[in-house]
Amino acid sequence: MAAWLVEFYPWIKALHIISIIAWMAGLLYLPRLFVYHSTVAPESEAASMLKTMERRLLRFIVNPAMIAAFLFGGTMLALPGAVDWSAWWIHAKLVLVVAMMALHGLFAVWRRNFEAGTKIYPARTYRIANEVPTLLMIAIVILAVVKPG
Repeated sequence: MAAWLVEFYPWIKALHIISIIAWMAGLLYLPRLFVYHSTVAPESEAASMLKTMERRLLRFIVNPAMIAAFLFGGTMLALPGAVDWSAWWIHAKLVLVVAMMALHGLFAVWRRNFEAGTKIYPARTYRIANEVPTLLMIAIVILAVVKPG
């Protein structure tokens, strides 16, 4: 990575944090929409509205925010001296980020299932899934900020 980017590190970090906030907002809201969606009649007006909300949230907020988070986060990882690759916490954090990305993918599959009217789980499943991004976020933030030895 070009050394000239090092002077922009604070800006890159700020954009990364903004992207993460938007990504997390979507990952916290999408399963809540699934909870509501799982309780309405499949062909109802409410189901149609929820399909539109879920699709727009994923396409226009969650997906772009995730891409931006990876772009800015990856840029920070590539900057000389920005990360101590011998520290265990960065590897643990990246594993949790991959888990968050997998969860994002699962939510996208569930959204497509709602769109098609197939494989709809009970509301309880979506309520439980709604807690997973929070738990991952807590662990990721602690690792990134505390950088345990």
